[in-house]
Amino acid sequence: MPKTKKIKVLDLFAGAGGFSEGFVNAGCNMVAHIEMNKDACETIRTRTIYHSLKKIGRLSEYKKYMLGEIDRDEIVEKYNLQNEIDSVINAEIKKDNYKELINQVRKKIGKEKMDIIIGGPPCQAFSIIGRSRDKNNMRWDKRNTLYKYYIEFLKEFKPKIFVFENVPGLLSAAKSRHFNTMKRMMRKEGYEIGYKIINAAEYGVPQRRRRVILIGWNEYSKLIKYPEFKKVERKYNVGDFLINLPELKAGQKVDAVEYNEESDVVKSLKICNPEVNVLESHIARPNTDQDLNIYKKAVLIKKRGINLNYNDLPEKLKTHKNRKGFLDRFKVVDFESSACQTVVAHISKDGHYYIHPDIKQNRSLSVREAARLQTFSDDYKFEGSRTAQFKQIGNAVPLMLSNLIAPKLIKYV
Repeated sequence: MPKTKKIKVLDLFAGAGGFSEGFVNAGCNMVAHIEMNKDACETIRTRTIYHSLKKIGRLSEYKKYMLGEIDRDEIVEKYNLQNEIDSVINAEIKKDNYKELINQVRKKIGKEKMDIIIGGPPCQAFSIIGRSRDKNNMRWDKRNTLYKYYIEFLKEFKPKIFVFENVPGLLSAAKSRHFNTMKRMMRKEGYEIGYKIINAAEYGVPQRRRRVILIGWNEYSKLIKYPEFKKVERKYNVGDFLINLPELKAGQKVDAVEYNEESDVVKSLKICNPEVNVLESHIARPNTDQDLNIYKKAVLIKKRGINLNYNDLPEKLKTHKNRKGFLDRFKVVDFESSACQTVVAHISKDGHYYIHPDIKQNRSLSVREAARLQTFSDDYKFEGSRTAQFKQIGNAVPLMLSNLIAPKLIKYV
């Protein structure tokens, strides 16, 4: 067994598992994922089944599940995967239960050492946009101090390395008070720390997604400074991830069907998997006639290289009272650019900021298209409703980024 198989990783505030996926692909053992959202937990459980079946050469069973030909519980029972399912803990990490959650993880790892802890608390409280929309500037939001529970796990398990991911607004929230307190508490537990704002677009991801990647290391790791992550040179653009998917109109879907992708880009980046050639969740939300009229205007204006300004719409199409802020609330995804706007969780509420540029389709992005922009492979099945899937995707760490970070860090364990 390669040495990396022994590296033990804990994922906190795990979301749909995008961050941990890179560590799994690097050969690590995921001791546990802790996540409060039920649908996201189901997604991670499904992904653990995928990896378990892949190891034993039984991805044909996973394909059957994606096609709806077999129940997930049947696979769990047939291949004795209950321990893998139980590694996903559906719980909110908070004041009255974090000690119990620590005990649960301790039971799973026994006397062995935890090597790496990864994750990042929900970012809305630190988000600059989130603060601007809240009358109290998110000052009293309980998510402001979730990092303290993250540090409690550091205190208990003393991993050699940890990775804390969040939005750039973390650095300035509450006049940097939270960030300064966080750094002080991490150093108190024996960690040197370094951080950078990383733009995922510079590392191959087809969207401009800026995130703080804070890394900590203690005296038992081989890391002595913040690692350098090599930027990715590429020739592909946003459209290369999406152009060969079946055409849809608003409210239509192509879901759980066999599908052979022809795009060289998605093949080379392993977005499509020939062993599991299933297209799933290519689902477009329905829209009102008013929305669709606006979408057409936005696409026509975009062809001139301009983004739609909300105030330029005919008065009959304006329903928002706010005429001063968020004037780009209707935005077309630029297929010709190397990177589009950030895919965020708000896509679960409406798709106005993610309009498909094909005027014939006249819709916002489908679930699978959003997942591809986050560089999730097509075999990554998201559980839950369409809204739940959009939310999971918008909150995720892009796979291409986690696949870059994980192999680099495990060298220092």
